[in-house]
Amino acid sequence: MQTTFSPEQLKEPAIQRSNEILRTCVHCGFCTATCPTYQVLGDELDSPRGRIYLIKDMLENDRPADEKTVKHIDRCLSCLACMTTCPSGVHYMHLVDHAREYIEQTYKRPLFERALRWTLAQILPYPTRFRVALLGAKIGRPFAFLMPDARLKAMLAMAPKQIPPVSRNDDPQTFPAANKKMRVALMTGCAQKALNTDINDATIRLLTRLGAEVVVAEGAGCCGALTHHMGKAKESHATAAKNIRAWTAEMKGEGLDAIVINTSGCGTTVKDYGHMFREDAALAEDAAAVAGIAKDVSEVLIDLLPDGAEAFSPDVAKLAVAGTDVAPEARGGRIGRRRKDVLTVAYHAACSLQHGQQIKTYPKDLLKRAGFQVVEPADSHLCCGSAGTYNLMQPEISGQLKALKVQTLEAVQPDIIAAGNIGCMMQIGSATDVPIVHTVELLDWATGGPRPPAFDRDGEPAVPILR
Repeated sequence: MQTTFSPEQLKEPAIQRSNEILRTCVHCGFCTATCPTYQVLGDELDSPRGRIYLIKDMLENDRPADEKTVKHIDRCLSCLACMTTCPSGVHYMHLVDHAREYIEQTYKRPLFERALRWTLAQILPYPTRFRVALLGAKIGRPFAFLMPDARLKAMLAMAPKQIPPVSRNDDPQTFPAANKKMRVALMTGCAQKALNTDINDATIRLLTRLGAEVVVAEGAGCCGALTHHMGKAKESHATAAKNIRAWTAEMKGEGLDAIVINTSGCGTTVKDYGHMFREDAALAEDAAAVAGIAKDVSEVLIDLLPDGAEAFSPDVAKLAVAGTDVAPEARGGRIGRRRKDVLTVAYHAACSLQHGQQIKTYPKDLLKRAGFQVVEPADSHLCCGSAGTYNLMQPEISGQLKALKVQTLEAVQPDIIAAGNIGCMMQIGSATDVPIVHTVELLDWATGGPRPPAFDRDGEPAVPILR
């Protein structure tokens, strides 16, 4: 793609980077085939190629964002399926992130929308505030029909039936390992600590059991992704900087082999800290170092979890739901599993993991090692519609994508659904009766931990134990 940025414009690092990205695009249109919003809306401007044209025109002409451009950029999920598909290697993520920041600086949204976005930015990244908001939403949910805006209704619907108590495992501390092989920092996150404390608890048990000393660093918190995708660079960089300082202190102290992240949306952002802080003289080096050792939990477990059935007990292949003699209707009507005595897990590939981090096989490989039977939906490459705050800001499109995803997941008739991102878990779980858990919860259970609380069936399946 030809660009016409002036030498003066190209002095700005963000414009320089966007120019590089724009010039790699060859208009081929492969991205339209895998873009969820284009599949749902059928509008060229709601495809990556269409958005690239809008961004190019806006930036080249150095003009404030207009309503049309904002509308179509806001509809982008940042699922990054286009980056997986693109044969030219267009780094759409950096381009759309720049566009969002530019929109935030040059476009004045309607008052209600400004207030809504400000509220989300002030609540979601802060677990205590988020817990209070969830409690309020839970109380107000019966009155959702009175809300004048679909986005307010979506916020009330977001509240889980039960808000878990605070887990003290999320406090700064160190968890010793059995037969220590490595030392890692666990990113405990923000929204996840309010929505589902089982995930971090299971991650800590699993990692320490397999030989990783786990430290929860003092001062670490939200990764900055939520505000980053709103274009609020000041807020996102402030929270990211706290993480960089906290983890750098651990790296320079007792040392870290990895920074483990069990929310893939956060992982994609943390791995991009080097780019985010490339112009920050004080933090650029440390940000790059942090990004360099940031790993999804599956990347660490693939080396720690033994390979081969001989590492497990003989019962590894007998993770029965409630015994093979239980009638199908007693199992919620979900029949058709490939082996009646093995738990069938439908793996949902979070976009931020398979597209953002290009991690496609590790979670499935780990589940298979542990004795689970893994199946995938037909549309495994498409987004579920969660995408950070997208399900709150674009509830109609998000709802359509959720319905499609749940339909294809239920079509493979699983006993349980596994995913690696809390947003996906909340989104899918709100529309299906099939239990949904984080991948680490199943791996923790399979190696000696407790059965995941999400199971809603009677009976205690056989649990394989690591030797």
